[in-house]
Amino acid sequence: MTADGGEIKWRQKPITGVKMAAGRGEFYSSVAEGFLRLSAQLAPPAPGTRAPALSSRGVPGPGRRQAEPERRRAGGRGRGKKRGRQLPQAEPPAGKVETSNPKEGTRTKHGADLLKVRDSSSKDNYLERLPTEILIKILSYLNAPSLFCISHVSKLFLRLANDDVVWQKIYMSEFMSQTWKPRTADVLETKGVATEMEDQLVGHWKKMYFRTVAGQEMDKWRRELKAKSPYTGLPRQTEWVLRNLNMSWELTVHDRSGSESCLHMSRAHFSESSVIVCWNKCNFSSHRHIASIQLHGVRKEAPKSLKIGKDWRSLILRVDRDSPRRVIGKDKLMKLVHVSPGVIIGVWRGQGNVAFIMISLHFHKLVEKSLLGSPACPYSGPVERPLSCSWDPKLGLHGYTLHFVLHNTGTAIMSGHSRQLSCRTVQIQHGLLELRFINRTNVSQHRSLSGNVNLPWKSDSLEGSVENCCIMTMTLLDESQEPFWCVSSPICIRMAEKPPRSDYSGECFLMDYRDADGKVKMELVWLKEEKQFFLFGLTVYVSVFKVYKYYGRSS
Repeated sequence: MTADGGEIKWRQKPITGVKMAAGRGEFYSSVAEGFLRLSAQLAPPAPGTRAPALSSRGVPGPGRRQAEPERRRAGGRGRGKKRGRQLPQAEPPAGKVETSNPKEGTRTKHGADLLKVRDSSSKDNYLERLPTEILIKILSYLNAPSLFCISHVSKLFLRLANDDVVWQKIYMSEFMSQTWKPRTADVLETKGVATEMEDQLVGHWKKMYFRTVAGQEMDKWRRELKAKSPYTGLPRQTEWVLRNLNMSWELTVHDRSGSESCLHMSRAHFSESSVIVCWNKCNFSSHRHIASIQLHGVRKEAPKSLKIGKDWRSLILRVDRDSPRRVIGKDKLMKLVHVSPGVIIGVWRGQGNVAFIMISLHFHKLVEKSLLGSPACPYSGPVERPLSCSWDPKLGLHGYTLHFVLHNTGTAIMSGHSRQLSCRTVQIQHGLLELRFINRTNVSQHRSLSGNVNLPWKSDSLEGSVENCCIMTMTLLDESQEPFWCVSSPICIRMAEKPPRSDYSGECFLMDYRDADGKVKMELVWLKEEKQFFLFGLTVYVSVFKVYKYYGRSS
């Protein structure tokens, strides 16, 4: 009913072909009617008319003087005249409301689009006009991701979503124990003062919540990495943790023109102490046009309580245009370019286009590097000094262990493990300490390489294999069986310029690796009758500067 006794009519086209569930149609129609009545009361009066008197509740009060009706239309002025047949009236446009008074013949049209979202400055925004206590009570029923999302609605909800009372309730409900434990008065007094000081900090409980969630998740996978293998000296469950965390690795490639491309991982090949990550879909004209390559660890599926934004990216390594590059092998279709450290770029022969990119990663601290680094800076863990100092200027190094593997994406070509490696200061040459893993004079240490030495590759459309190339993964442990030097890098076989002395008849070859921490040298001979390589010498050279730095000494 209107203020003058008329009825508010809601006219709309009937909906055909749709049947509402029982009870819902009446509910929605009553809600719509309530909105329209409220709109009619708040609408401005027509020109020349007076606004109806409202009671304290906002509705026309009984016994109050009502507004004067408009002039009657020409067809309805005479009381005694017989009304003629009424013509069908046109339906009002969408969003319009027509009110009529059958006694007075008054009709008023106005807009009633109350469902449109209005800004916070509008006086019709009833939700934000609620008291702050009620809004905080409503937000207290939301979880952490919902609070994060609703904080982007407006400045008011941003302030309310960061309220310490709300986050304290979430923190207490998820992390605080419900069981009561008696404590001494001194402990309660100390913790009470600390709690009061922390509560004064803005956003303290919100930071506490996310710090606790991240800490629980970190403690979970760190417990899995505590058990170490006595054979490799590395955590046993590294592969399981990486797969369980749904870890992926992505490349960000910048060319010299300044454009950026993001490559998603195609596949990963795990071995006992390393993983080979491959990217098949590469569309670059030449590897020389690549200015930089960044490798990021990305966790695709974050915890439910922290899944509120984009995936976190942790920088693992960066390769610039000034990084050393060299060709390590080729076949009829592909040429392999090694970019230090550990990056292989497959280039089509004759075209120069990049076909694929392959990177070998050692398991040592790989989980931390893939999770705990920042998008612009790699992970840098705490410096852990050895418990016992095995460096003696007179005796040198002793009690070291070496785990050595030659492998490719599918098979292990050679694997070896040796303990009690030692080196004396008299064996230092050119600033390098010499640790012999396979001695040339000790025939019992010599071993053959199983199968062919090759490195399979796969592009977006073709696949093949490059001979005389593979991946070398080396783990050197100190006296306390802690990782001292870890390497996983491609390596190739080349003809020896000066064949070393050996008891084998055949052509001699070399496989070597070098970086700032040292170098590795392998001596091989090709046995024609067996059609395989035989390894009769393997020496690891460690930089003296690395030894001094590891033990915290200047000289």
